[in-house]
Amino acid sequence: MILPQWPVQHQVGAVSSTRLGGYSCAPYDTFNLAYHVGDNSEHVAKNRAVLESYLPAAPTWVNQVHGCDIHVVDTKTDASLLVNADALYTRLRRQPLAIMTADCLPVLLASQCGREVAAVHGGWRPLAGGIIAKTTQHFEASPDKLVAWLGPAIGHNAFEVGSEVKDTFIAQSPELSEAFRAIGNGKYLADIFLIAQMQLQALNVNSIYTDKLCTFSNKEQFFSYRRDGQCGRMATVIWRK
Repeated sequence: MILPQWPVQHQVGAVSSTRLGGYSCAPYDTFNLAYHVGDNSEHVAKNRAVLESYLPAAPTWVNQVHGCDIHVVDTKTDASLLVNADALYTRLRRQPLAIMTADCLPVLLASQCGREVAAVHGGWRPLAGGIIAKTTQHFEASPDKLVAWLGPAIGHNAFEVGSEVKDTFIAQSPELSEAFRAIGNGKYLADIFLIAQMQLQALNVNSIYTDKLCTFSNKEQFFSYRRDGQCGRMATVIWRK
């Protein structure tokens, strides 16, 4: 498990899994947490039980659809539901929120006082749709009182996109052109970490922490859909203590 290093550690719990330490066989070896990728469901259940041993309760999961809807978890019974959304927000204590990735960017948000938390699935489509801004709107705390952590995702030397992706972001904000580097034939390398960072800063969220761990280049530690195609999924989880 990766533990975020950020200034809300005493108020907020958070973990980000790797591909290591589970029960799944290749190509999901070994700590796959997703049922929808074709893995043995018994292995996934065992892996999720391992994850839950790090958590205060069973997490709320969502059916991620690469959109920009936010699901507000306001009752404990929500932990057993599966809704279409790409971000989760709660003020409940000890209620983990979980999102899954295998190249997309996990974004964790917390108020500095630790009373509100959110987990965002930062694929390029959700980011282009403004999912970070829409998530911050659920917080009572003002954006300058929020802290963000960016988890493992595909790095800026591996995330190849077409001009339509670049144009979508630049239409949103011309400054985001800084996050794209041309490599010829209408293709670009995109820095998804920088995109999220610039979007956060534009909202006045300036307390941002990340190690910029690349899923694509570190096969031993992380699943990567871009690298392997068929693979497992990691989870990034946050909760109020």
